[in-house]
Amino acid sequence: MPFYQKRGDFPQKKHITFYQKDKKTLHREQLVSTKGFDGIFSTKYHLNAPTQVKEVEQAQGFPVDRWQEAPLMCYHFLTDGITNPGNFLSGRSAMLFNAHVTISTAVLTENTDMFYKNAYAHELVFVHRGKGSFFSEYGTLDIREGDYLLIPKGTICQFHFDDPARVKLFIVESTVPYEIPKKYRNEYGQLLEHAPYSERDFFTPRFTAPVDEKGDFPIMIKAGERYFKYTYDHHPFDLAGWDGYLYPFTFNIEDFAPIVGKLHQPPPVHLVFITTQFVVCNFTPRLYDFHPDAIPAPYFHSNVDSDEVLYYMSGNFMSRKGIKEGSITLHPMGIPHGPQPGKTEASIGKKETHEYAVMVDTFAPLNLTHCARDSRVTDYYRSWLP
Repeated sequence: MPFYQKRGDFPQKKHITFYQKDKKTLHREQLVSTKGFDGIFSTKYHLNAPTQVKEVEQAQGFPVDRWQEAPLMCYHFLTDGITNPGNFLSGRSAMLFNAHVTISTAVLTENTDMFYKNAYAHELVFVHRGKGSFFSEYGTLDIREGDYLLIPKGTICQFHFDDPARVKLFIVESTVPYEIPKKYRNEYGQLLEHAPYSERDFFTPRFTAPVDEKGDFPIMIKAGERYFKYTYDHHPFDLAGWDGYLYPFTFNIEDFAPIVGKLHQPPPVHLVFITTQFVVCNFTPRLYDFHPDAIPAPYFHSNVDSDEVLYYMSGNFMSRKGIKEGSITLHPMGIPHGPQPGKTEASIGKKETHEYAVMVDTFAPLNLTHCARDSRVTDYYRSWLP
């Protein structure tokens, strides 16, 4: 995150005595850092040592089944028709993946009180439909339609949705941290005036009092494709306070201020988050180009160094036909794509667009899963024929 936050109680200096209310028992200090000790970090103060584990068991996982025979071509997947009953974790359907990223959707049918932690990946959860609450060690966040919820790797959390049967999520797991693009920040980390969002658009956790409870508290921990149940002897939300730059937060797609120009602007103007292995962009309602002879539809292009994934939330996508809410398109590196027949001509003279979509461009090829195979529009690659 681009700014420092602090919640609850903590000592005036790090690494000094900080006693609990009984004046005898120390709080347990924990540093949570990224990139070793060179990235952003937070310092947390627990009532109990975060290492107090009673039991470790391997749990039933949700394996990602690779579609080995997937041909190199452009794809269109219809994800709203995927039925995989479950909660925010068990209801996930992995669609695309490589060594650094896993892209999934989830259509929920139920809530769960399960505590959850992804030990190997930071999670970006985009809320397509639904609303509810996100609980973590750091506090509580409200989540609503259009929110990006960024959960740092190693965060213990819970979800509760008001009506789980209405919820649809688009989830991007990353082995490397998400960051705010440097081109949006000054040398001090403050967001610049030309950035498409400001610090006011980011929502950080509301602090909640530490839970001082003993007992058996199971936490489901995801480690790649393996899952483990850790049973702690205390409630995991036992923070008396924390401070730092690393914490969960939300940003809503409607708060993105799109950058427009006289002629068609390339995808980097839609950039939201970056990592060392992929970038996240979004498309939002915006005015089209204002050159008198402008062609608003994108030109044909080949992403020779990235696979392009688009998740369509809502609206009318002028360069593509057959798109529905929850559609995903994959245009792999080295294969040209662009407007389908008639879409370029139809865009001329248009003044604005009302579309919402999330784009993930990866710097390494993506593998397809069996779920992607089964939800694909089989003749999509022929949709550019006259």
